[in-house]
Amino acid sequence: MGWSICILLTVSELAEFSDPRLVAIYDSANAYPPATQPAFYSQLAASLNATSIIDLGCGTGVITCELAGLGYAVTGVDPAPEMLRIARLKPNAQKVTWTLGDASMLGTPDADLAIMTGHVIQFLLTDESWRSTLESVCGALRVGGHLAFESRNPAAREWERWTPDLRRVVSDPAAGAIERWPEVHSVRQGVVSYTIHNRFLATGYDIPAPTRIRFRTREELRGSLEEAGFRVNEVYGDWDGRPASSSTDELIFVAVRERA
Repeated sequence: MGWSICILLTVSELAEFSDPRLVAIYDSANAYPPATQPAFYSQLAASLNATSIIDLGCGTGVITCELAGLGYAVTGVDPAPEMLRIARLKPNAQKVTWTLGDASMLGTPDADLAIMTGHVIQFLLTDESWRSTLESVCGALRVGGHLAFESRNPAAREWERWTPDLRRVVSDPAAGAIERWPEVHSVRQGVVSYTIHNRFLATGYDIPAPTRIRFRTREELRGSLEEAGFRVNEVYGDWDGRPASSSTDELIFVAVRERA
């Protein structure tokens, strides 16, 4: 999805997820290309014979509601009230259990599969927040249950492509044409600070969405998963299932909970 972003814990700091004007255009501005996240996670759920799924950081519920429509028992968890308001308006939303909060709200439902989509884990900037999230997810899965998520690959240095030249215009049914572009401010110790500009062409207003995300290496992610009680089964480099390498933009992890 290039520089498109999604949601997690420090929502009060993230204009794109708390400003109603930006939340209203979120799905138009961050539409998934064909054969990417929604298809990957629904195919994964089918291949694992999952019946119960947790979507942590579900945002506006695009993937959540798609999974619910396929017959899975789905819980969507997100800390942004505006995002969940949009999610509840989607087809199949009535089949989803919606929870306002973060990973600490998961409890112990013995779910078959937990997913964290839209590069959501990159909003967990500290080792402590990532560790506590993994511990909560592990506790919410049955032994043998799976966790799947994606994170951008720092080896690919994708942030170097996030320049004002990377402009695109998206169309929203209500707001009309919106020109969007990223602007990187700093890169320090794996944390990239940047702003996504949203210029509404009908009015000329530019609503900036300042953001910080953390890039963790493949080795860091694997180590943290193993420490939390998971075994890594696969690390893909793209949504077509190719293996991850130093040149792939994605690190798509599929891990299984091993310890009781």
